[in-house]
Amino acid sequence: MVNTARQSEYKHQTGQVKKVKITRKRSSAFTLGEKMIAVIFAAFVCIASLQIITVQAEIYSTNKDIQDLESTIVAQENVNNDLTIQVSQMSTYERVWEKAKELGLTLNESSVKVVQQP
Repeated sequence: MVNTARQSEYKHQTGQVKKVKITRKRSSAFTLGEKMIAVIFAAFVCIASLQIITVQAEIYSTNKDIQDLESTIVAQENVNNDLTIQVSQMSTYERVWEKAKELGLTLNESSVKVVQQP
């Protein structure tokens, strides 16, 4: 009897032990919100870097066009200066007189009028 009483008490005590579930959370270094913020930040950095590269390429292209135009302007100014010198050489009195003689013109002092420039 004593043994059976102890056995029933023993069974009765083991039945009362609560089973505690130990739930382990997955240990993630970052939460979902932090991951989303990181993805958005990375996308922003990529877009900003692409925008900067695009603007720099446009600036380079514009500077190249400006330099090409400046070199064209310098070349045209040289041509204009050469032509101005050529005009001044061809419009000298001696050259005009030689051309007039070649064409058979003569100088008549009585028909020459002097005009003063204002």
